[in-house]
Amino acid sequence: MTGPAMRRDVVVRLDPELRWLLAPRSRSAGERRLPFDPDATVGHLVQAAGVPLTEVGPVVVDGVEATSAARPGPGAVLEVRPVGRPQPVPTGGFLLDVGLGGLTRRLRLLGLDAAWRNDADDPELVAQAAAEDRVLLTQDRGLLMRRALPRGALVRGSGTADQLADVLQRFAVVLAPLTRCTTCNGELRPAPKAEVADLLEPGTRRTVEEFPRCTRCGQVYWRGAHAARMDELVAGAVPTAPVTPAGPTRRGAHGR
Repeated sequence: MTGPAMRRDVVVRLDPELRWLLAPRSRSAGERRLPFDPDATVGHLVQAAGVPLTEVGPVVVDGVEATSAARPGPGAVLEVRPVGRPQPVPTGGFLLDVGLGGLTRRLRLLGLDAAWRNDADDPELVAQAAAEDRVLLTQDRGLLMRRALPRGALVRGSGTADQLADVLQRFAVVLAPLTRCTTCNGELRPAPKAEVADLLEPGTRRTVEEFPRCTRCGQVYWRGAHAARMDELVAGAVPTAPVTPAGPTRRGAHGR
């Protein structure tokens, strides 16, 4: 398309930090050209370019900062900047989709409230995030573009370590390592040894005295053979530079 029609196109230009979200053919230019639609809002145009609004900070339209509900005119240029970091965490904590089970366990290991379900469809996840005041973590852009979702974040990284680094860099979290159950997300409380003795192997009964237990599912934990690896994970859980796109087991995870 050329001539007058092309001059009416709206240009969505992304900050370098967001350009990986564009289709490959558009990444080098860092922008997407879209046909002008008098009914299209800033929010609609940004998402049409492939960028969930959860990843977007200020948007400047022809030199003036605009709201997501503003309607740009023909030929407008939208300068899209990334969301600011770190962001506060809602009172409900996090909710992760089915693809982030490994990240869920790491967050729980660090004491962060991280709900996870492997039986929920997209509408159910959005409803749960809204009802429980949680931020939804996912690598599914389409899920983040659902209108009913109050808060969400596109997790970067192809492996659990990179994903964890991205979440810790993005959110202003307060860590409380080894205070949550990695199985069900319940809180851990010290349990008398006599209370859990029948759940332990003889060697554990002889050598271990402290047994955190989940207040929700009853899972028992203790320090053992894997304790050094867990300590290393906890020690390395500090905010890092932004991650480029692209935990314990069950009973005895802190030991057995």
